[in-house]
Amino acid sequence: MRVIVTGSSGLIGSAAVRHWDANGSEVIGIDNDMRATFFGPEGSTRWNQSRLESETTHFRTAAIDIRDRHAIMDLFQNEPPDLVIHCAAQPSHDRAAAIPFLDFEVNATGTLNLLEATRQHAPDAVFCHMSTNKVYGDAPNELPLEERDTRWEYAREEDFDGIDENCRIDQTMHSLFGASKTAADVLAQEYGKYFGLKTGIFRGGCLTGASHSGVELHGFLSYLVHVAVTGKPYTIFGYKGKQVRDQIECSDVVKAFEAFANNPRPGEVYNIGGGRNNSASVLECIDLIKQIGGYRVNYTLGEDHRKGDHICYISDLSKLRSDYPEWDIRVSLEEILSQMIAGEESKQA
Repeated sequence: MRVIVTGSSGLIGSAAVRHWDANGSEVIGIDNDMRATFFGPEGSTRWNQSRLESETTHFRTAAIDIRDRHAIMDLFQNEPPDLVIHCAAQPSHDRAAAIPFLDFEVNATGTLNLLEATRQHAPDAVFCHMSTNKVYGDAPNELPLEERDTRWEYAREEDFDGIDENCRIDQTMHSLFGASKTAADVLAQEYGKYFGLKTGIFRGGCLTGASHSGVELHGFLSYLVHVAVTGKPYTIFGYKGKQVRDQIECSDVVKAFEAFANNPRPGEVYNIGGGRNNSASVLECIDLIKQIGGYRVNYTLGEDHRKGDHICYISDLSKLRSDYPEWDIRVSLEEILSQMIAGEESKQA
């Protein structure tokens, strides 16, 4: 079995590489370290690429830019995959406004290149597209909320499990990142529904894990742990630090890809995040870091909200659990934080 993983040195991509390499598959990673372009040297994933290449058996990296249509077509023609895990992206909600052309070309055009290469050269392959909950824009903020001591919370009982796939994706403020990812999301759906390609679209909540190269503009929990362990200052953008996210460890995302690959449903969309049990506000995460690792976060509260940001976002996992009952969240938020703190401590040692 041949698996192509885009963004193979990133958080989800590297987890997918390890998973399918361990299964004995031939794994080709597409990664040219664009994170260093987006975020500077501190965002580079070269360290993770080197580690992957030294610790795997059947993996190699192709330093291809997914915007390079000809290079993508050549790779898929010469080495057609059985499975595509598409994780490469410009991932920052805020950074996109400063680099609109690059953001769209990577997120939307790059995805189109991969979908068309799959259609032309590997039409029987399964294509898992890593989308984002930002395709919903700020529509989730329209649900009635109530302010509690440490978090915002859904006010109605029927909203307890969070946002499902029926939430609208237009007539909202997305950020340019959300708009480019929405274009990619709809393209992946269309290649499934129109062409019959075995596409699955996974709208991620807060994707995280110890191998995340978190920076201030992307990778909230990873960066929060980093500043806690190193003693750096931290700014919380708006909502009194009570904004809620649901955290999912990268291996649980990969398990969902595997379940879909074993029984694909072309063009289907799934929300995937930590769900209700792994949800926490920024303030609650800060408190958990103190409880687990003993580290205090030196934070200040900024008054300005991020445009198009979610106040309370919890992924309703009902559809994914219903279609793939063998899948569920395995790694708790406490376990995630313990792993991340240990990883950051080892980096600083």
